[in-house]
Amino acid sequence: MSYVSSTVARVIDQINRSYFLPAIQRPYVWQPDQIIALFDSLLKGYPISSFLFWEIRREHRSDWEIYKFIENFRYGDTHNEMAEPDGRDLILVLDGQQRLTSLLIGLRGSFTVRTKYGRRNNPDAWSRQRLYIDLLKDPAFDDVQDRDTDDLGITYGLRFAEDEPHSDADHLWMKVGHILDCTSDNAFYALADGMLAKLSPDTPLLRKRVLEKNLDRLYRAIWRDEVIAYYTEKDQSYDRVLDIFIRANDGGTKLSKSDLLLSMITSKWEGVSARQEIYDFVDHLNSGLDARNEIDKDFVMKSCLVLSDLDQRYKVGNFTTVNLKLIEKNWRAIKASLDATLRLVNRFGIDRETLTSVNALLPIAYYLYRTNCGSLDGSTPFEAENAKRIHQWLLGSLLNGVFGGSSDQTIGTARTVIQESLQGGREFPNGALVRGLASRGRITAFDDNNIDGVLEIAYGKRNCFLAASLLYDSVNWGSTQYHIDHIIPRSFADRKALMARNIPETRIQQILESVDKLGNLELLLGRENLEKTNTPFPHWIRTRDSDFLERHLIPNEPDIWDVAALPEFVAARERLISQRLRRLNLGPSASGVSSAVSQTEVGALGN
Repeated sequence: MSYVSSTVARVIDQINRSYFLPAIQRPYVWQPDQIIALFDSLLKGYPISSFLFWEIRREHRSDWEIYKFIENFRYGDTHNEMAEPDGRDLILVLDGQQRLTSLLIGLRGSFTVRTKYGRRNNPDAWSRQRLYIDLLKDPAFDDVQDRDTDDLGITYGLRFAEDEPHSDADHLWMKVGHILDCTSDNAFYALADGMLAKLSPDTPLLRKRVLEKNLDRLYRAIWRDEVIAYYTEKDQSYDRVLDIFIRANDGGTKLSKSDLLLSMITSKWEGVSARQEIYDFVDHLNSGLDARNEIDKDFVMKSCLVLSDLDQRYKVGNFTTVNLKLIEKNWRAIKASLDATLRLVNRFGIDRETLTSVNALLPIAYYLYRTNCGSLDGSTPFEAENAKRIHQWLLGSLLNGVFGGSSDQTIGTARTVIQESLQGGREFPNGALVRGLASRGRITAFDDNNIDGVLEIAYGKRNCFLAASLLYDSVNWGSTQYHIDHIIPRSFADRKALMARNIPETRIQQILESVDKLGNLELLLGRENLEKTNTPFPHWIRTRDSDFLERHLIPNEPDIWDVAALPEFVAARERLISQRLRRLNLGPSASGVSSAVSQTEVGALGN
């Protein structure tokens, strides 16, 4: 293997002209401080490691999807723009994408970041920044107070900023990208003279020398020093190149399985850009529905295996050519089922904030895929009943951690149960799933062994909404603006206020430990909660309908509706909650697959 060396300027000039990225490459992930560290290394004359390129012959150009390097990066964006290979000398970068993209951003582009606490969908929360250098910062003078990246040992005055930082007697800022205008020594001398002219006439000679030295170092690092050492692979075998790619990237940012599998699918599917299809579909699931979700490529690709009745284990060996053809054939139906699944659980009020295991969605997606019954958003008895079955089963699975840890066997068992159950009817087989998973030690239903764990879920926990929604028959929490409300207002459990009522310290501690428990929480419409605010519960309940107490499982014992009796109130309500959880029949107690709902289940669902 023989390496060739080139300058940064020459390589940058070829990016998005001859140098592109293959579909196999992962998205850009570097942070601004990493870009600064890279440029600091260049200015110090440090090596920045080698690069691996792949030269594509003209007759093979159309065999590969190619992507452009990102020049203006927006933090959180993960997609590179596709490029057409026609009429190009095509070199694909197998190793070095992060470094080359960082050089491109620092010299010719920008890095857009979101301000702290800014909302993603607020345009004013984003700041498009470019890389600047302080030419008066002496790298030999280690000014700790002047360094934002002390841990990285940055000594040159590099900084990302939206606008050029203010220059004064101690600082003279220049956009780093201006050095690309220095296509000759004369152009460099002109730039140097122009920067010197910006200094005050009484600037000390030492300061001028620092400026000249920094500018000269930047010029040489970009235009003169051949710091880009690269090897060009010319073999056209995809398998060989894939193996080289895996080995070359082993020490960098670890490849996810989806990075490798996307490249395989892209090379096998016909008439469709697999990478773009899956990226766009993930974006749709996360941002294109009524609620925000957090689904990744790995979940979508694992779903392809599960829904296609293939080995559900997510490993490269399961994505054979034959399996990929089957997945391609099923892709439209897989997309429709995953879309319907996310719409359904979003309607339950479950989204990226409350979904504690995405794998729990796979049995639901498989059921919808096999029955082709959409997202069950209609009002027919079949849709209403099966939406309720799925809702209660999903809550039981999430709250009991059924799909936690290594869940491949659990997923396989659930799929087998659904396959067998659908031979006798189209209902969601929650009862059969409960029994089938229990035989594997995965408990979904509620009994004396796990009810206490649900009752211990407190306000502010990620699974608090899941536990609270289990107390109600309604499944449409996603279509309403709801709040998790403290029945006995939290503001009343104030230590000073309780002490003023001469309540003993031990009792105060019991009250404080009770206020955030599930037994003191309910789901209220946002409007209702705002109306309630700090109103004492005995006063506020007079404004509610006669079924309010029963609907919210609140004990009809006015004597304990006061904060001083909060431990007794919580204990009484926990008894009601426990009774409901025990009555929750997650499926028919008989064989479990007939279309008729048993009387036991009807009674349970009505409570």
